[in-house]
Amino acid sequence: MSEQTLSTKKVVTRFAPSPTGKFHVGGLRSALYNYLYARKHGGTYILRCEDTDPIRSKKEYEDYFLELFKWLGIEHDAYYRQSERTEIYRSYLNKMIAEGHAYVSKEQPKEEGGRTEVIRFKNPNGVVTFHDDVLGNISFNTAELGDFIIARDFDSPLYHLTVVIDDFEMGVTHIIRGQEHVSNTPRQILIQEAIGAPRPTYAHASIILNNERAKLSKRDPLVRPALEYRDEGYVPEALLNFMALLGWNPGTEQEIFSMPELIQAFSIERMQKQGAVFNPEKLEWINKEYIKKMHPKRQMAMLDEFMPEAIRTLPDYKEKREHLAPILLERIGHFGEIKEMVAQGELAYYFIQPEYEKEKLFWKDERDSAKLIERLVRVSDTLSALPSEVFTREGIKEALWPYAESEGRGQILWPMRYALSGRDKSPDPFQLASLLGKKETLERLAFAIALYHDQHE
Repeated sequence: MSEQTLSTKKVVTRFAPSPTGKFHVGGLRSALYNYLYARKHGGTYILRCEDTDPIRSKKEYEDYFLELFKWLGIEHDAYYRQSERTEIYRSYLNKMIAEGHAYVSKEQPKEEGGRTEVIRFKNPNGVVTFHDDVLGNISFNTAELGDFIIARDFDSPLYHLTVVIDDFEMGVTHIIRGQEHVSNTPRQILIQEAIGAPRPTYAHASIILNNERAKLSKRDPLVRPALEYRDEGYVPEALLNFMALLGWNPGTEQEIFSMPELIQAFSIERMQKQGAVFNPEKLEWINKEYIKKMHPKRQMAMLDEFMPEAIRTLPDYKEKREHLAPILLERIGHFGEIKEMVAQGELAYYFIQPEYEKEKLFWKDERDSAKLIERLVRVSDTLSALPSEVFTREGIKEALWPYAESEGRGQILWPMRYALSGRDKSPDPFQLASLLGKKETLERLAFAIALYHDQHE
């Protein structure tokens, strides 16, 4: 079947991870591109588990990538396990041997007890030329490949054979994968020709680079198990958006895409040849944009999910969370930062009366405790007289600002803020008071005043 005939068929793409370790984020891009292309053209997207290695393949790793794709919303139309297709591979091996395309090779064991027979492909030693929709025409002299091994035995086929047979049997029309797989293509084309399979359309995506513009390796700190992004509070849509732009551009200024928008915009023609830098800061920015766009109910659900139980179970947590949410959502790039903020003591004071050394209430080098109490009492009295309906950031500032201006801003606002937060760094005291509410604010000011009360009675 010619490439022209193949291109008129219904689009079928596939992604075929091996369950030999936790799926890393680098492989996600190929799955996404195949998914987007199939959906755009009303085709079929196949997920295929390449588990023919009985030693390294583990069910837990298969479960891992299935859980990942479920979280991301990348739904496959068909699912296969290669370990369940051994009979199919065996029949092709027998046919290839019968037709002279493969042979059983007697081997000299490399070690004692090693394999004495394998099945090799009989290489015609010619030049293979294929068109890549990203890279253009590519030619290989296959003589340097020799008669390569395609199976350890009739029940143990290897990657190059199984991938070609499966693509043929499943009617795959387009193979979209990373450029690191270009060198695999000549072997696979030779096997295609041997079994009478049509040549699919190839599109090899750019190499993914780290910040030093070196190829991203499995040992690079940026390469992490993909579900860690879920566990750290990244939004699945944001991760997909980021990965889509890692080697493809829409040709416009648009950077934030919903899944329907990605499907509509994606094209092989706009996949890039040059390396694409995996920039964590860009991912953080995209994720923050998605957090801003979230429905409030989903925002609150995510805040609850990542808020430590010790705070989440406090009696007035939900009420305070409503007021605190805008500040948190403005500060974070991903929801896991909430746990970090709690660990560093940046949130507990919103919910629990802070404890601190009373000397911390003084502004800079001042140590006049009588004056300090006088100022805190004045602040407390002013806020106590403020009607609840205007106990807002603006209302509180308007009530206290003239006094702060006349007495000294630091002298008034520092002890007020420290009394409310117990920390050197926190939001301004007007915002803090409005978040805590009138009752809690007055109680915390009373607590601060009481620290010096005894020595002035």
